[in-house]
Amino acid sequence: MGQSIQDTLVIIRGGGDLATGVAQKIAHAGFKLIMLETEQPMMIRRYVSLGSAVADGKATVEDITAVLTSEENIEKVWKNGDIPVIVDSKGDIIHTLKPSIVIDGILAKRNIGTNHSMAPVTIGLGPGFKAPDDVDAAIETMRGHDLGRIIVNGEPLANTGVPGVIAGKSDERVIYSPATGRMRYKHHIGDQVQKDSVLFYLDTTPVLSPLSGTLRGLIAEDTWVEKGLKIADVDPRPNIACDHISDKARAIGGGALDAVLMLGRQKGIL
Repeated sequence: MGQSIQDTLVIIRGGGDLATGVAQKIAHAGFKLIMLETEQPMMIRRYVSLGSAVADGKATVEDITAVLTSEENIEKVWKNGDIPVIVDSKGDIIHTLKPSIVIDGILAKRNIGTNHSMAPVTIGLGPGFKAPDDVDAAIETMRGHDLGRIIVNGEPLANTGVPGVIAGKSDERVIYSPATGRMRYKHHIGDQVQKDSVLFYLDTTPVLSPLSGTLRGLIAEDTWVEKGLKIADVDPRPNIACDHISDKARAIGGGALDAVLMLGRQKGIL
């Protein structure tokens, strides 16, 4: 018989919006959870990304809170009912803590190191993972009928490079850096913006809104960005909530939790 859920350690690599959707499901189920992030997270949907704790010290998304901490203070964060976030881009702490389950939620569109040696159960989100070669299961992240599906023999659909359609808008709603420079805000996430208005500056280069709508995503202020990096997202719908986990993230989170329970029982962990 396996261990209890409360004693089972899950480590999620990445703290962006989709990884946060997974974290909420895992936390609700009662698992011990740690999230790993880079020193300078580049997510744009920061209000729904627990990885924002790296810059802010603490991040709350809906009913869960993450706290930036060190390995020595993990237990203290858990006792407060929060999720520890540790800066560890390579996942070195995984080999120290020996979790039962590792979930790669980096969404790099390729596998940048997650493998079977990391834990008895390994799961990867989206393109770049092939089950059972790289991981025990991969989760489909492409919008459509199979969103959130568990794949134990094969791989998710390849990245198309085209953002999902929202209110009839796709690639035109996503902003990529037109220049190299440091981000300086003129607007914040949740602001209502007009087409061709200045959203922010990269040093002295103004960046204009491609649409009228809600500024839904924005890379952290003072971040140094390279030309071509995804840095903002304008939703054509007015006054949408920017602090709620998306339907996509919830579906992926549900698929990941399903995979954790299924594989955990198959392997005698749970």
